[in-house]
Amino acid sequence: MSWELPAPFVLEIEVGAEHIDALGHANNTVYVGWLEQCAWAHSQSLGLSIDDYSRLDRAMVVVRHEIDYLAAARQGERLQLGTWIVASDGRLSMQRQFQLRRPADGAILLRARTRFACIELSSGKPRRMPAEFIERYGRALVAPAAK
Repeated sequence: MSWELPAPFVLEIEVGAEHIDALGHANNTVYVGWLEQCAWAHSQSLGLSIDDYSRLDRAMVVVRHEIDYLAAARQGERLQLGTWIVASDGRLSMQRQFQLRRPADGAILLRARTRFACIELSSGKPRRMPAEFIERYGRALVAPAAK
């Protein structure tokens, strides 16, 4: 079992009872929450917190999620969610790739891509990324997997 790209930022997840739906597995909306948690944790590891977003009056907001649900996660399972920044125009947009895997059997449960746009928090309008975003997110940029 290997990651599809090198050196992911990894969020460790334990599937709890609160994640399980009537079908007995993690609900699809829970996966979206995990993507958000992973992206935020990665941003913070790069030195960009919500306080930095506020100070700079800028934020990277989701424009589009593409999610392929490949297998179910069940209560008590330990999972690893990896993320990479795979594209950035250095102006308004960037893209993350995600992979969710179950180390116990090597199964890939999810693959996802999220496109983000930079906005000015005070107005909600699209604005250029500040230099801190370009530098810190750019430092983490990796080549995307071939399709």
